[in-house]
Amino acid sequence: MHRKTLIAFLFLGIPAFGAPDSQWVLEQGTLTYHVSHPLHQSEGVSHGARGKGVCHAGQCDFLIAVPVKSFDSGDSNRDLHMLQVTRGAQFPLVTVRTHLPEAASTSATVHADLEIQFAGQTVQYKQVPFQLVTQGNETRISGSIPATLTDFKIEPPTLLTMPVKNDIPVRVEMTWRPQ
Repeated sequence: MHRKTLIAFLFLGIPAFGAPDSQWVLEQGTLTYHVSHPLHQSEGVSHGARGKGVCHAGQCDFLIAVPVKSFDSGDSNRDLHMLQVTRGAQFPLVTVRTHLPEAASTSATVHADLEIQFAGQTVQYKQVPFQLVTQGNETRISGSIPATLTDFKIEPPTLLTMPVKNDIPVRVEMTWRPQ
């Protein structure tokens, strides 16, 4: 009997001890990838980002997820090919995780270590700079992630036998608010 009571206490008591100090929700997010080819430039934009941040004991953990199919380049054939090349049916989400000190929210610039899962690969980007602007209870974050196709083991697509450039920087514009 005592063992069942102890187990029940542990399962019911843990959430109270681990309660977050604060939480953040992604109010609006836009991600834009840029692809360069010798014959043209192309961008794909997604407004489908969702995210949440939980802060506890001075440390904040953020998770952002974006459906791969939500990126729109304005050319449905290009978008379909992008889904095929990135294995979007098998890996339908791009996820980004980062851990930041809670005090970073008061800085004008923050350098974040990112863990990105995309196309079946997990890649770490260290010290990516983001600019922060706080107005009222909203914090806008902007910056660029220096992604490459080879980081995610994606064979560069070709047009007229010429491959696109390896660099696919991703521009990030997000608005976060406390929950």
